[in-house]
Amino acid sequence: MTIIRIAAILLAMVSIATQERAAVAQAYPSKPVKLIVPYAPGGPTDIIARILAQKLAEGLGGSFFVENTAGAGGTIATGQAANAAADGTTILVANQDLIVQPIIKTKVPYDPFRSFVPVSLVVSAPEMIVVHPSLPAKDLKELIALLKTNPGKYSYASPGYGTTPHLACVWLFNLENGIDITHVPFQGAAPAVQSVLAGQTPVFHNVLPTVAP
Repeated sequence: MTIIRIAAILLAMVSIATQERAAVAQAYPSKPVKLIVPYAPGGPTDIIARILAQKLAEGLGGSFFVENTAGAGGTIATGQAANAAADGTTILVANQDLIVQPIIKTKVPYDPFRSFVPVSLVVSAPEMIVVHPSLPAKDLKELIALLKTNPGKYSYASPGYGTTPHLACVWLFNLENGIDITHVPFQGAAPAVQSVLAGQTPVFHNVLPTVAP
């Protein structure tokens, strides 16, 4: 059951000072390169980052590794990336939360436009609503009817408060359909999936690569 929205993963590198660019390009990477993922292991951003690390190592040589730091809708790790040395050895693998979090929060530890230099759009994926098999709903119409006739009875999982799956559910699903369902935030998509599989939070909204397996 697809919500019409595309999740784009953006690869953003910590800014390299202009006078350092030529020297870095000649021997890059001369040191191990860290790919920072602002979510728990096993989620879509983490999966993409691990594929990227492997392909970058194969294409450029050197060592590329992933570091996961979950929490606060991705802003903790993103702030760490923003404050890292501007030498090209720190890469942030981010999604649209990079832009969304500064809009919904009064303060974040980075500037989405000044702290990073965008490198490449890596992947896009449709977002889905899925439910635990025990839920008596086989399509979106049945799910909406079930939730509307049982206000406050059910809960839904998200990768974290203020993340785009959370906000998409609030704006595009709950508010538009007059649904009262409890939000349960997790520190990433992987722990949210585990909760859904266990039937603890029977509704989940996330990108296709996370829910398809």
